[in-house]
Amino acid sequence: MNPLHQGAPYRAAALLLRGDSESFWLPEAKSTVAGQVDTLFYWILGISVFFFLLIVGLVVFFLVKYRRRGEEIAVQPSAHHSTALELAWSGIPLVIVLAIFVGGFKGFLNLRTAPDDAYEVQVTAQRWNWSFTYPNGHVDPELHVPAGVPIRLVMSSLDVIHSFYVPDYRVKQDLVPGRYTTAWFEAKEPGESRIYCAEYCGTSHSEMLSRVVVHAPAEFERWLQEAADWMVGLSPADAGAELYRRKGCVQCHSVDGSAGIGPTLKSSFGSPRKFTDGSDGRVDENYIRQSLLQPAAAVVVGFDPVMPTFQGRLDDEEIAALIAYIKSLN
Repeated sequence: MNPLHQGAPYRAAALLLRGDSESFWLPEAKSTVAGQVDTLFYWILGISVFFFLLIVGLVVFFLVKYRRRGEEIAVQPSAHHSTALELAWSGIPLVIVLAIFVGGFKGFLNLRTAPDDAYEVQVTAQRWNWSFTYPNGHVDPELHVPAGVPIRLVMSSLDVIHSFYVPDYRVKQDLVPGRYTTAWFEAKEPGESRIYCAEYCGTSHSEMLSRVVVHAPAEFERWLQEAADWMVGLSPADAGAELYRRKGCVQCHSVDGSAGIGPTLKSSFGSPRKFTDGSDGRVDENYIRQSLLQPAAAVVVGFDPVMPTFQGRLDDEEIAALIAYIKSLN
């Protein structure tokens, strides 16, 4: 009988010994570099388990063999030097550590060096959402890529340190404000994988999620062309509702009146506002536009100036759509 069809212990042992993408210890390996990472992990795990059992076994053996007995035993002189033993306990660990270093260094170089023909996507992180900008200018909250094509990510953060992490691809890279970092991967076949932020970045850190959607190459080209024109055929309010989701507004501004990092958008258009500089005003078209492009210019009392600017990230059509959506919430 195939051990994968038997009970849980047999299945766990079989998965541990299998060499394919499925693993008892790790998520499915969906990128071309994941296998190299997993191989090194299992080597280190196997070596650690072997020496753990060896040492514990010897300790138990000596405890039993040299346990104290009732009769007195004459003390025997101990050996004070063994060249062969000293060479063994120095040489064997040295060889093992060097082998692990060579394997790890090769894997590191592979993970850090993207192929010259890699397809490049810009990644922007901010509390608490991801955005992915494609060469044609389309911005999407999810990372869509073609299968079998190396993807190079050029990443930056707008506020604090974030960390781009896709367990299925064994890819993890910090995003640091004021500089660019890079990572790359190549998905082996179409499918989906989860994106996490692996660096604590504030209140909604655990909600900073997205996904990688891997298409067949021809399907990816069709998706990119259609996605770039997603606003065509939508009413301004409907387009604004989608922008509210895509641009991460949902992370800070509720639409049901509940409290959040920023003021709720429910019934907000036309309502009065008091600002931290002592002035006051009303939520109108100009105020919404200013809040998007210069959010620190008028901060509502009771809230912190943590909203990032959308200058250069929203065009006039998109700003008008967001205004229409906020009006519709009245």
